[in-house]
Order: sequence, then C-alpha cells, then structure tokens
Amino acid sequence: MAAQKSGALVSIDLPDVLSTQAQMGKRAFDAVCASCHGANAVGRDGMGPPLIHKIYEPSHHADFAFLRAVRTGVRAHHWSFGDMPAQEGLTDADVELVTQYIRELQRANGIE
Repeated sequence: MAAQKSGALVSIDLPDVLSTQAQMGKRAFDAVCASCHGANAVGRDGMGPPLIHKIYEPSHHADFAFLRAVRTGVRAHHWSFGDMPAQEGLTDADVELVTQYIRELQRANGIE
C-alpha cells in the first residue's frame, strides 16, 4: 500500500488494487466529490470532511447515507464545514459505485 498525505485532513494508505466497481466509483468521485472531500476522500481544509474516517464507518453511516447525502444534502452535524448541498451529475448507480470506492479505501485503513 502507498501512503497518501499532502494537504489532506487525514493520512491514509491506498490499497494496491481496487475492484472494477471501485475504479469506476473513483472516476465518479473525482469528477463530482473530490473538489470538497479531497482526492481519495481525505478531506479538504475549509471545504469538506474526510470520508476515510471512523465517523463514516458502515455501522454509523450505512451505504444509504451516501445516497441520501447526494440526493438531499446534509445538515452539518459532525464537522464545522457547513451544510452539504445536494449534488447533481450522479445517478443512483454512480453513487453506489462511489460508495464501493469509499468502502474499499476505508477497509484498507482499518475502518470496517
């Protein structure tokens, strides 16, 4: 695994290999989500929280929480970044792939 840092809110290990679904999810994440949540979901100071964080483990934020966040936005409650607006440009299938990508990154970092 290669470590990632540079300007991120958290430091993570990247998995050696992503599943095909996670690779597609990464492309969608990079296009729509990374501008706020940072490359590889490590967060961006002043913009958005890291998703590779214990707060977003499946037992606290189930996969559906990601779909709901994209569709309806999220009121700020764990972080002080402000509310997340609903996002356009992602289908439900895209969000499912993005979630797969996030979950694989989380597992590579001991978040299960």
